Amino acid sequence: MLRHAAFTNIWLATALVVPQLLLVFIFFYWPTGEALYWAFTLEQPFGGSNQWVGWLNFSTVFKDPKYWNSVQVSIIFAVATTAIIISVSLFLALLVDRRLPGHQIYSFAYFIPYAMAAPAAGLAFRFIFSPNAGFVAAINDWFPNIWNPATDGLDAMILVVLCQAWKSIGYSFVFFLAALQSIPRPLTEAGAMDGAGALRRMWDIQVPLVMPTLFFLLIINLTDSFVDSFGIIDITTHGGPARATELMVYKIYFDGFKAQDYSLAAAESIVLMLLVIVLTFIQFRFVERRVHYA
Repeated sequence: MLRHAAFTNIWLATALVVPQLLLVFIFFYWPTGEALYWAFTLEQPFGGSNQWVGWLNFSTVFKDPKYWNSVQVSIIFAVATTAIIISVSLFLALLVDRRLPGHQIYSFAYFIPYAMAAPAAGLAFRFIFSPNAGFVAAINDWFPNIWNPATDGLDAMILVVLCQAWKSIGYSFVFFLAALQSIPRPLTEAGAMDGAGALRRMWDIQVPLVMPTLFFLLIINLTDSFVDSFGIIDITTHGGPARATELMVYKIYFDGFKAQDYSLAAAESIVLMLLVIVLTFIQFRFVERRVHYA
C-alpha cells in the first residue's frame, strides 16, 4: 500500500517551497521575460528610454548571414559532441560494469573532468593542443602546419568538440553505469550460458535495456551543447578563426556585450531557446517511440 506524505502545517510547506520558487523566478522566468521584452524594443547601450520596434530585431537576425553561419556551426558542434559523449561514455560504462580489477578507481577517474569548470577545461586543452609547444609542436615539425587551431577552422572545431566531449563524458558515464547495474545479473548470465560472448551480450541485452537512459542523455547533451559551451569557446578560440567556431551562444555574447546591441542579442537568445525547444519536441515525438521502458 502506497503512503503519501502530507504536510499538516501549511507554513512549513510554504517555507520549503518558496525559496525554490524564488530561485526559479529570479534566475529563469525574470531574465526570460526581460529578454522577450528587449527583443521587441530598441534598448540603449547605456540605459535610458527604449523604443518599441516589433519584429524588427528578429528580421535583422534572420537576414544576417553571420547568424545563419552560427546556426550551422552550432548544429555541427552539437551533433559531433553528443555522438562522442554518448558512444564513449557508454563504452566506458560497459567496461566498468564488468567489474574488472580496479573498476572503482576508473569510475572515480572518469567522473573527475565533469567537476572541472568549462573555462579551466578550455584553458587546459588550449595549452595541450598548442601548435607551438608539447607533442603537437613535435608533430608540426614532422608535418609542417598539419595542426593549427588559430588559423584552420577545422582544427579549431575539432579542438572545441574534443574539449566539450571530454568534460561531459563523466556525467553520462555515471548515468549509464547506474542503468547497467540495475539490469538483473541473471539476464547476462543466461546469455553467457547460451554461448554469447561479451560483445554479443552488450549489444543484444545490455544496450537495449539502457535505451531510456540513452534517450535522456541524448536530450541533455544536445541541450548542453547549444547553451553550455560559451566558456570553452571564449577561452580557446573566441569564435574564430573566421567565425569557424562562433556558436549561437557565443554570438549572443558578442552582439550583446561587445557590440552592445542588447536588443539584437535578446532576439538571438529567444531564437536559441525556441530552437532547443523544437529539437527537444522532435526527439520526444520521433525518437522516443523507439525507446522501450521496462
